Amino acid sequence: MVHSGFLIDFNKLPKTLPIFPLEGVLLLPYGRLPLNIFEPRYLAMTDDALSTDRLIGIVQPTVSNSQKTPSPVFKTGCAGRITAFSETEDGRYLILLNGICRFRVIAEEKNEKLFRVCNISFEEYLEDLNKKNENINFSDLKFIFKELRSILKKQGYVINLEEMKKNNLNQTINTLSMASPFSLEEKQVLLETKNLKIRKEKLEEILKIYTSDNFSNSTLQ
Repeated sequence: MVHSGFLIDFNKLPKTLPIFPLEGVLLLPYGRLPLNIFEPRYLAMTDDALSTDRLIGIVQPTVSNSQKTPSPVFKTGCAGRITAFSETEDGRYLILLNGICRFRVIAEEKNEKLFRVCNISFEEYLEDLNKKNENINFSDLKFIFKELRSILKKQGYVINLEEMKKNNLNQTINTLSMASPFSLEEKQVLLETKNLKIRKEKLEEILKIYTSDNFSNSTLQ
């Protein structure tokens, strides 16, 4: 099975993953996430991943937490594989994660490492590894393109829709979901949708809330 340019062996998916809790940051299958790694614990996590299978689990904390103490995390995250990395002169890592497959957090392991490690299961989301055509066309994304571009423009961001249309629909919808300036809870809704068709519908639903509320902080329940 080929996914995001890699050969995925169902029997070799890991049962544990180092997790990187990031508030408001979404990684989805087929998506690409650049990260600037500078904290010692996450430098150690990156070193560990590079020496093994290059996989890191991106999860969101369930609550905003500026403290150094570990925050509870949502039970669904997404595994990303490091596909590119470089080291800066001041000791940071610049890495690129390619989204592979979502997972469920079963429990957090106790360990002596600087970073957190969780027991996880991919079973619920194995469809992420199947490249199947959804009954969606680019013409069905007109509303999403229009409203999301408008919201991002108001915040000083520009997305190149023509360039994005060169990707397949999986990449396009998931990239738009990742780029969305939504709340922690709304992004988690997009992450946990069963398939691409439902994710498109949820993305439209959230955008309609933002449009009707004049871009207030209303959250989809």
